[in-house]
Amino acid sequence: MPDINDLQLTLDTAVPLIVIESQEEDRVLDMVRRIGFRRGTPVWAWTLSDGLRRLELDAAPVRRDLAQAVDALRHVRALEEPGVFVFCDLHPFLRDDPLIVRLLKDIALARPKVAHTVILLSHALDLPPELQRYAARFRLRLPNDEQLHAIVRDEALAWAQKNAGRRVKTDPSTLDALVRNLRGTTFSDARRLARGAIVDDGAITESDVPAVNRAKYELLASGGVLAFEYDTADFARVAGLNRLKGWLNERKAVFFGGKDTKLDAPRGILLTGVQGAGKSLAARAVAGSWNLPLLRFDFGAMYNKFHGETERNLRESLKIAETVAPCVLWMDEIEKGLAQGDHDGGTSRRVLGTLLTWMAERKAPVFLVATANDISRLPAELVRKGRFDEIFFVDLPPPEVRREVFRLHLARRGQVPEHFDLERLAAASDGFTGAEIEQGVVAALYSSVARQEPLTTTHLVQALEQTRPLSVTMAEQVSALRAWARERAVSAD
Repeated sequence: MPDINDLQLTLDTAVPLIVIESQEEDRVLDMVRRIGFRRGTPVWAWTLSDGLRRLELDAAPVRRDLAQAVDALRHVRALEEPGVFVFCDLHPFLRDDPLIVRLLKDIALARPKVAHTVILLSHALDLPPELQRYAARFRLRLPNDEQLHAIVRDEALAWAQKNAGRRVKTDPSTLDALVRNLRGTTFSDARRLARGAIVDDGAITESDVPAVNRAKYELLASGGVLAFEYDTADFARVAGLNRLKGWLNERKAVFFGGKDTKLDAPRGILLTGVQGAGKSLAARAVAGSWNLPLLRFDFGAMYNKFHGETERNLRESLKIAETVAPCVLWMDEIEKGLAQGDHDGGTSRRVLGTLLTWMAERKAPVFLVATANDISRLPAELVRKGRFDEIFFVDLPPPEVRREVFRLHLARRGQVPEHFDLERLAAASDGFTGAEIEQGVVAALYSSVARQEPLTTTHLVQALEQTRPLSVTMAEQVSALRAWARERAVSAD
């Protein structure tokens, strides 16, 4: 077991404090217990609920009189026999109790005389600066694909034994998809998620994969900066954007680790264009067509008034995206979060630096989709060649796309598109975005219901005539944006 060997090597370095951030408390305690038994070293574990107890001796009494952290640490400091002491969930005391910090420092300073090692085990732990020089961090390895396959097989076997030998039904591609989406979870979480996919119907199907993605994301809880998008559109629901669709189809196999290792894996795209033309729908459709979880990054929730917290929020969100990977990370209206200015004490510059570093160095299969309404507000460092694989411009839809947009929205609302004059509707909606066409369909439906009449082409044309599209009300800005894109971006259509 590599983790046990690595932890033993860490203990052998004689560092007095070891920090382990993990949700798998039982697994860590079992590793430390085995090491102590193997080395003949006393191993103790402390919790606020039980106090101090020996791990490697099954019949050892529990010191409930040492349930208070201060008493337990004083006891450790006074012991003359070297030992390993695991303190579980001590993180609140490190923030609020300077005496706890001092006692840990005393134990660390006394290491040359009494070789104690204190392991601080918690789900998350920020070590005070005065203790950092005496500490090392140890990270548990996450299961690899081979171990994840074994976990799924174990759960399938356990289900079969409970159900009269019935075998769990699946196919190789679905099983691989499940394992791929279990990446980044701990052993215990992977086992629980695999069990959940099997237990309801004794089968692993394509419908189980999105449920695993949702459960996996909820385990990681990002504090509101990242949102898991449950409704990811397939490209069948996106009219037009044929060049973008072709570009993505060409790169899909490589993103998922295709056989041609000579090609660089696609890393991300920037979508800019007219508001309402379909950038957000396209971002959702990337995840839907590639059958990947979609995480939406909220720049508004990222910013924090306390110094350094904004950058921390970004780093933690990017880490979660890498844990959920393979996935699509959607940064909507990215210019609002990265627009340069001198009013924020340099926060936006630090955020930009953090994002650029991650974009350049990330190894995890996270496909970044950024959308921007006003690309001129973005810093040059972000839009230069090499940051994104491509910059696509989503323009006002041409007649054939507008015709298809009407077809989609009419069918979605229970209408028969063939009963309408789609050519006339496409001509009447010149200069309309897809979102404006959809609202025209909605308005016409309200009008027909109010008149107690079936919806007709005339209702739709009248609704369009009563609407002033963005290309009219903001004509100058839209014209300038389209002119900019002709020379600097690739058309998505």
